[in-house]
Amino acid sequence: MAEEEEKKKKICIIMTKGTLDAAYPPLILASTAASMDWDASIFFTFYGLDVINKKKYKNLKVAPIANPAMPMPVPNIIGMLPGMTSMATMMMKNMMKKANVPDIEEFIKMCKEMGVKLYGCQMTLDVMGIKEEDLIPTEACIGAAAFLDIASDADVTLLV
Repeated sequence: MAEEEEKKKKICIIMTKGTLDAAYPPLILASTAASMDWDASIFFTFYGLDVINKKKYKNLKVAPIANPAMPMPVPNIIGMLPGMTSMATMMMKNMMKKANVPDIEEFIKMCKEMGVKLYGCQMTLDVMGIKEEDLIPTEACIGAAAFLDIASDADVTLLV
């Protein structure tokens, strides 16, 4: 009898947010999974599509207003003052750089090189009037049903 080959572990991540602080977790998880020889896929939908949009991903921001996790020793209401979004974004970029964490552009490149499959949401493209050529090249732009088919046998499925 032939020995049965062990099935590769699989993670599928649904990315729904288009902010700098929300862009890191799925890219970190997917690249880590790929480095552990897992199949890794990220489905970018709604504002999460900004993370792979060539016109937007370099300018993702951190919104300090109503973000209780902001590491600022000031009341949260201060986040609505002009310039606070830029300041919070700069703070996060500096924190990541100081910790030697790649920027979003480099993370996406690493993920692609490691075999992470990036999928754009076709319905979101249609609703928001985004063209597929506006995106960093992806595996494909697919609908929810197609992604659910991909995720149906995943060991880990996450919504971010």
